[in-house]
Amino acid sequence: MENRKLRATPAARTLAKRLGVDLFNVTGTGYKGRVHREDVAGFNYEDKTHVTPLAQKIADEHNIDLKGVTGTGYRNKIMKDDVLKLISDPEIISRFELDDFGYQTVPASSKASKQATVQQSVSEVKSQPAQVSATEGESETVPMTQMRKIIAKRMSESYFGAPTFIQTWEIDMTELLALRKKLINPIMEKTGKKLTVTDLISIAVVKTLLKHKYLNASLNKEGTELTFHNYVNLGMAVGLEEGLLVPVVKGADKMSLSEFVVAMKDLTERTFAKKLLPDEQSGSTFTISNLGMYGVDEFTAIINQPNSAILSVSSTQQRAVPRDGEIVIRPIMKISLTADHRVIDGLTGAKFMTDLKAALEDPLILFV
Repeated sequence: MENRKLRATPAARTLAKRLGVDLFNVTGTGYKGRVHREDVAGFNYEDKTHVTPLAQKIADEHNIDLKGVTGTGYRNKIMKDDVLKLISDPEIISRFELDDFGYQTVPASSKASKQATVQQSVSEVKSQPAQVSATEGESETVPMTQMRKIIAKRMSESYFGAPTFIQTWEIDMTELLALRKKLINPIMEKTGKKLTVTDLISIAVVKTLLKHKYLNASLNKEGTELTFHNYVNLGMAVGLEEGLLVPVVKGADKMSLSEFVVAMKDLTERTFAKKLLPDEQSGSTFTISNLGMYGVDEFTAIINQPNSAILSVSSTQQRAVPRDGEIVIRPIMKISLTADHRVIDGLTGAKFMTDLKAALEDPLILFV
């Protein structure tokens, strides 16, 4: 091992140990090269070489080492043309330039002629004075921030790596809103914090998760081991101008309502102040994404891996609904469960949502 000082956060060391990553091989983005948890996650993600079957076949037949090759496909996937660029024999290249009927799609001479024509056309266009439409505005191109790069990688991994299904349910919020109205002053007197609808929804989720272990489980990266958590670390997605952060209330299942309100407000305030510690953004077992305060009618969030599911909470709106044979106006909220089908089946998700709906529509059972 190289004899140099290793600078890494505790969260980075924990994740590296779990993923089997040598921290000395990871390039840190922190102060003086300090390795953060995101650097380890990014290293582990980029370490894999993505290549199409045809590109791999060509490489194998001609003993081409693809290590270090950056592909032109999605997520730098190595494509057929990327491998052909490494071959100098034109006869070999021409064999892979056939259409489905065995004919060459574009002869080499035609390609060269076409390329020359295109270059000539481009030169002619460049030589002409630019004519800008009066309706066109100015554009600005900026590099993605490190936070956005990490978010992009994680969301792509989750969206393309996990087969998911979505269930959307309607919740009658009459009783929960009435309960909040009764508790808001006592909670304020005790904690100095304002009780929100999100707090009560979160408590309902935590209590319900304890009865549904698959919703509170994690699948390892290889998809070979499932970990059931006998505790609830609740992640809460918080949107910033720079991107999305997920502070985690750890041990939420052991907290009273007052304790949860204090813990959640503290994490949220420090998230907006950008004073959140790395360890406070990791270790979630389930996540809630709430856009209700922005009037969103319905949406579905992407799973915050390694969680097996995420709950999307939308706005509460007055709607006409049937009750006992009559049409009445009720405050209705839509919630959506996005679940990893490798871990959770449709029936399992439906049972969880049934219990959660019951808890939200009759919230007194949460305190029994």
